[in-house]
Amino acid sequence: MGRYRAPSQPASQYITAEGAHRLREELEQLWRQERPRVTATVSAAAAQGDRSENADYTYGKKRLREIDSRVRHLRRRLDGMTVVDQPPSDPRRVFFGAWVTLEDEAGTEHRYRIVGPDEFDREPAYISMDAPLARALLGKPLDADVRLETPDGTRQYVITEITYGTDKT
Repeated sequence: MGRYRAPSQPASQYITAEGAHRLREELEQLWRQERPRVTATVSAAAAQGDRSENADYTYGKKRLREIDSRVRHLRRRLDGMTVVDQPPSDPRRVFFGAWVTLEDEAGTEHRYRIVGPDEFDREPAYISMDAPLARALLGKPLDADVRLETPDGTRQYVITEITYGTDKT
């Protein structure tokens, strides 16, 4: 049995201005604050001699690898990103960055914001534009019926509100 895995579809290259700002802050914090602090700890531990049983050295080197890996990832993602900071020309349709209010079959309202794959974990109401619900919503106008196939069956929603901006309200 081989270890081959089919390549995953690349994540979308869009990000909101707030998401880009958060990623840049994380990159800056890792590169300018945390990495120098860990490097100093590793240097001090290395100066003590036997590195094989020195926990500060071992775990410091591991943390440096983690930091460097995350820094490389953030730089690659930020270089290839398109920051979307303007509302679309037709605000009556669902596009990237929209706050969308949906009403399900039971009459319950749900409110989501469609964001990029690098920022959907910021809040419970954020969903990635690559998610099935977001893909079903993109391009739809106000009052449109949206059908979503889930493992539990088909769900239907009606779009009751579309707004753009950073506020939830």
